[in-house]
Amino acid sequence: MLSALLLLNLGGAVSLHICSFNIQSFGERKVSKPEVLDIIVESISRCDLMLILEIKDVKGKAFDQLMTRLNSRSRTRADTFSSVISERLGRNTYKEQYAFIYRHKMLTVNAVYQYPDTQSGDEDAFAREPFVVWFSSPDTEIKDFVIIPIHTVPEAAVKEIDELYDVYQNISQMWQSDNFIIMGDFNAACGYVPKRQWMNIRLRSESEFLWLTDDNLDTSVKASTKCAYDRVVLRGEKMIAAVNPESVEVFNFKDEFSLTEQEALAVSDHFPLCFTVTQAQRRG
Repeated sequence: MLSALLLLNLGGAVSLHICSFNIQSFGERKVSKPEVLDIIVESISRCDLMLILEIKDVKGKAFDQLMTRLNSRSRTRADTFSSVISERLGRNTYKEQYAFIYRHKMLTVNAVYQYPDTQSGDEDAFAREPFVVWFSSPDTEIKDFVIIPIHTVPEAAVKEIDELYDVYQNISQMWQSDNFIIMGDFNAACGYVPKRQWMNIRLRSESEFLWLTDDNLDTSVKASTKCAYDRVVLRGEKMIAAVNPESVEVFNFKDEFSLTEQEALAVSDHFPLCFTVTQAQRRG
């Protein structure tokens, strides 16, 4: 059943299931717990491409252990996952990493770019500068796309979301791609982005960007918290045409694996957010 979801064939074009997952404080403690690691691995294996956020592993071993566990499930080389990971990013001593995990047989990396965050007059706008990746997807209708990931600081969410517009402009001038996905933990809800502030966010006010996720989406694990922290924004006519908004899914691993709230929170305080890129609609 999962293979049917992951490899949906529409007129010869393969679909891509793309996800984002803030694995709260991911490090050695979580990979040392088999029951937690198994749920993380199951969540990743549902996707063709997974953005991992909030990797806080000082020793740099936990992510390799995750990849080893993930690929131990694969029967052949063609079924394995590859990955690309950023350097440790952050101000002062607090650091995090971004990582992308993707199916080896479906995707390749054209280029990576660590946004320098040195724009004149607005230096150090991001606490964790986007680690941008340009993917090639030869068997899908969308042959390439760029993902700009973000994990904002909650108290600076308005500024950092707005600054993503500058990141997009920078990348669009540097790389020859028209297809963009901006995704991650925007902290774009529950007081961090007041309604009156949306008009000041260029990523929202500029009409060429499509917010695939709405303000009522709940990506938080706690029953007491209903917040659309995690978001997906698209840019590019072909990219937008290739994504059905109804494909947006919050993967509730708590319900999927019959966990208590405490057991689910041991995995993360966020659920993975997913959507599907299918065959682009023909126009005219």
